[in-house]
Amino acid sequence: MAPMKGSENKSKLDGKVVVITGANTGIGKETAKDISKRGARVIILCRNTDKAKAAAEEISKETGGTVEVEKLDLSSLKSVRECAQKILEKEEKIDILVNNAGVMACPKTLTEDGLEMQIGTNHFGHFLLTEMLLPLVKKSAESGFHPRIVIVSSLAHENGKMNWDDINWENSYDELKAYSQSKLANVLHAVELAKKLENTGISVYSLHPGVIDTELGRHMQEKWYFRIIYPVMRVFIKTPLQGAQTQLFCCLEESIADHSGRYYSDCKEKQAASQARSEEDAKKLWEISEKLVGLKTD
Repeated sequence: MAPMKGSENKSKLDGKVVVITGANTGIGKETAKDISKRGARVIILCRNTDKAKAAAEEISKETGGTVEVEKLDLSSLKSVRECAQKILEKEEKIDILVNNAGVMACPKTLTEDGLEMQIGTNHFGHFLLTEMLLPLVKKSAESGFHPRIVIVSSLAHENGKMNWDDINWENSYDELKAYSQSKLANVLHAVELAKKLENTGISVYSLHPGVIDTELGRHMQEKWYFRIIYPVMRVFIKTPLQGAQTQLFCCLEESIADHSGRYYSDCKEKQAASQARSEEDAKKLWEISEKLVGLKTD
């Protein structure tokens, strides 16, 4: 049984605004539910708004809290901009941002902007969203709260390697290597973002939620080898509630408030792989990201 340190935290979040991507299912939904119980107003950002509205209604019924939905397709930079713009216009602050949504090991596809789907969705889409919503997170810090940005990565980052010469896998494609690269990008993003936000009172964390039985693995289930190893893996697979614990821990745990830029697994700090700790690579990825999402043109 995984530690339930996230759910057991006694923090209340009355009057706080928490934004979570991909929270209509899996660990995102469990995180939204827990956060809503604490009194926060939760905004879930999802591609499928029908599914998201059903999830929001269900959570709201259970918690008595306010759960809102905005449309966000992370594989479209236009959609990311529209979503962020809407939030910037109607919200005064964001106290916690959880970059939870993701795709895993999908067949080779491109986003509408021509980026490889996994890094495009898991990193570049979230990168642009975070940069655009940052003014609202800074407003929260100005109000005296200690806001947090929580980036969901994966243990897969340990096998990841930044394919600098072909970041979008145009020359060859391996879905698992591309997934690992996208999850490595998540940790590097957290490292550089934490550095940029030093002394702002905003903390950034990345994490591995565990191996979880959610829709994220739908492409994996089609593989012949998955059917062979699944019975063995089942012993280690967490439920979505167990899987949500580490991101809840990163959202709520007081003792890690000043540990910005660090990586967590099973509700405790863990050393990320050496390639995920390279400040040079984190800076390089940041510069590439700014250009690819259109924040810098030079």
